[in-house]
Amino acid sequence: MTLFTKPDCILCEQLKNSFDLEAMQVNIEVLDSENAGPLAHLAWHGLIETARRTLPILVLDDCSKIDDFSLIEQNLMALASSLGIACQELLVKNSCQSGSCSFNNN
Repeated sequence: MTLFTKPDCILCEQLKNSFDLEAMQVNIEVLDSENAGPLAHLAWHGLIETARRTLPILVLDDCSKIDDFSLIEQNLMALASSLGIACQELLVKNSCQSGSCSFNNN
């Protein structure tokens, strides 16, 4: 599984702070102008336009994608539970009114 995020993304940070993603074997790909690798991986999955609209994006092992924050959280909670890994349910779900949760490569 891969979680695509970016710096300063409120929702991305909430997920990273609520789950032990490393223990859950979820790879984190940070989209920024300093590293082309994550952007190439995102493009390989055909998710550039999706990332321009919303982040985070979770790509499952079967290559399907989830870009709805609540569904990502539910999926990660189920995975953590199945692995016996503790996690924190998000009590306050922020939205990205500021636009910080999208990737614009301008």
